[in-house]
Amino acid sequence: MPPRVIGFCGTSWRPAKARALVEAASAGLAARHGVTVRILDLVDAGAGLAAFTRDGLGHAARGVIEAIEQADGLVIGCPVFQGSYPGLFKHVFDLIGPGALKNRPVLLTAVGGGLRHSLVVEHQLRPLFGFFEACTVSTAVYAGSAEIADGTLPPMIAARLADAVDQFAAHLNRDCADAA
Repeated sequence: MPPRVIGFCGTSWRPAKARALVEAASAGLAARHGVTVRILDLVDAGAGLAAFTRDGLGHAARGVIEAIEQADGLVIGCPVFQGSYPGLFKHVFDLIGPGALKNRPVLLTAVGGGLRHSLVVEHQLRPLFGFFEACTVSTAVYAGSAEIADGTLPPMIAARLADAVDQFAAHLNRDCADAA
C-alpha cells in the first residue's frame, strides 16, 4: 500500500506562496520517489474549524483533522504572521491527538515577509512537531515572499527543497530512529 502523505498549509486563501512550497515538495516527491501527496489547507477545513472542541467541528474540518492524524507523513507549509505561525494553523494542531503523529516524518516549509522571519521553522514549527514526537527532517525550507513572487523557486531554495524531499522520502516507512 503506498504511503498516505498529506501536505497541509496554514493558509486561508488560494493561491498562496506557502502552498506553492508544499506543491513544489509534492512534485519532487512524486517525480523522484513516486510518492503522491494530497494537499489540504485551511480553506478545505472551512468555517467549521472555529469550534472550541473536536466534537464541535464541522464535517469538512473533521475530515482535515482526521487526514492529518491518519497520514504516514506530513509536508507542512506555513505563512509567517508577526513572527510566528497563524492562529488557525495552530488551532488545527491543538485538535490533533497528542500521540497521533508519533514517529511520523514531517517536512517543514514556511514563507514570510523577509529574512527576519527565517527562524520560524526552527523556533516555532520544529518545537510544535517535537511535542507530537514527530520526526521532522533535518532540512527545513524558508523563503521570503519576494523570492517566490513569480512562482519560480530560486536555485538555492530549490536545492534545499530537493534535499528536504530526499530526507523525507528516506523517513517514510521507517521509524525515526532507524532513518536517522
